[in-house]
Amino acid sequence: MIEELQFLEEQGVSPTLIRQVEEFRNAYEVPAEACDRVRKPSMTFYGKEILEMAIAALLQGENLLLTGPKATGKNILAENLAYIFNRPSYNVSFHVNTDSGDLIGTDTFTDNEVRLRKGTIYRCAQYGGFGILDEINMAKNDAVSVLHATLDYRRSIDVPGYDKIDLHPASRFVGTMNYGYAGTKELNEALVSRFLVIDMPAQTEETLEFIFRKMFPKVRSEASEQFIGLFMDLQLKARNGEISTKALDLRGLLASIKIIETGLSPWQAVKMGVVNKTFDIFEKEIVEDVVKTRIPLHWTKEDVYA
Repeated sequence: MIEELQFLEEQGVSPTLIRQVEEFRNAYEVPAEACDRVRKPSMTFYGKEILEMAIAALLQGENLLLTGPKATGKNILAENLAYIFNRPSYNVSFHVNTDSGDLIGTDTFTDNEVRLRKGTIYRCAQYGGFGILDEINMAKNDAVSVLHATLDYRRSIDVPGYDKIDLHPASRFVGTMNYGYAGTKELNEALVSRFLVIDMPAQTEETLEFIFRKMFPKVRSEASEQFIGLFMDLQLKARNGEISTKALDLRGLLASIKIIETGLSPWQAVKMGVVNKTFDIFEKEIVEDVVKTRIPLHWTKEDVYA
């Protein structure tokens, strides 16, 4: 088995799906111009059912939309899928100023002639990449019109002033969206119909244990339990509306554990990575109280790392 796919086997992902992924990888070589965009994710995604749904959809040429609240691993899954299929990844982080030129390309003057400076979606289509469309529900109408054409079953893009280009057969698109962020809006039905949708579940103790075991093999089991418990406590309070999701930051918690290894006290590290993510004084007090029940002030690096 290909080394990059072993973690799928460890999670019990269907052998039939793994075999089809291997066939896909063998069928589509990565162009030399795009090899540097095949990147190993910083974190392995854990979740057999979600992985099987996503892989099955992508094998059949479908595009995916990953929805759900913060800290459910949407971007991590998208990065893992590109790596599983051994495809160059192209990330588009949508914001109010993202327009069709950013996606397809714009004219530029080079060597005394006008040429197309290719955009992210254009290069993704050309090289058979996986386009990660981050915060797709922040896209304005000009960018959405490009997505409509790109994600259509005809799989081609009309480049104004230039030729029409067909999508490489290995090209896929994975959109992500959070609910309720400032600047977001409802996706129209025409755009949603171009995706298969996976509603990402909240983190569980099992998924967090897997992440911690993979990322921090030197962390003491007692400390790991407390960090996992801290995240679960914050997740519950956010779900019950006691706090916002600002402090529910898995990236921040993992970064905190990393910097503890330098010798910084666990309390100071978690304050930087979790507590200080909220700027409301009353909410910060609640988060601090939760942290103190899990991470004692007297802890040192030796209490966390063996």
